[in-house]
Amino acid sequence: MTEHYKRPGWFTTNVFNRAVAALTRAGVSVYGSRVLEVQGRKSGEWRQTPVNLLRHEGADYLVAPRGQTQWVKNLRASAQGRLRVGRRTSAFTAEELTDDERPPLLRAYLAKWKFEAGVFFDGVGPDSTDDELRRIAPNHPVFRLTIS
Repeated sequence: MTEHYKRPGWFTTNVFNRAVAALTRAGVSVYGSRVLEVQGRKSGEWRQTPVNLLRHEGADYLVAPRGQTQWVKNLRASAQGRLRVGRRTSAFTAEELTDDERPPLLRAYLAKWKFEAGVFFDGVGPDSTDDELRRIAPNHPVFRLTIS
C-alpha cells in the first residue's frame, strides 16, 4: 500500500505557509493556527511547521490534511512537541487516534477548514456520510494532545 501524502505546491510552501508561520510567531493566530515544533526523528533537531489546532468537545487535536507528512512521522516517533503562538509555548504529549476514532474529528476539521484544506480530502466534506469519512480516515492521521 502506498503511503498517502499530498506535497504542497510552490505557493503554499513559499508564500502561504511562511506568511501564516510568521504571523503566528508574531503572536497572531490565524483562525486557530499554531507553529508546531517537533524534534526530528533522525536529526534530533527541532522542526517547525504551521498547523491548525482543532478544539473539539473539550480536547485539542492535530489533523494531518496532507497525510503522512514529516511532522506526522516525527510526532509518531517522539509522541511530544510544542505549540507556539508568539512568545507563548505549550508543551504537549500526543496520542494517535485509530482509524475508527477519526471520523468525528475529520468532520469537525472539515467544518472549520474546508475552505483551506478541503482539496486534500478527495471530495469528502463535513456533510459527507460516516462511511465516506471512514474510507479516508487511514489517509489523515489525527493526534489527541495533552497540553501541559
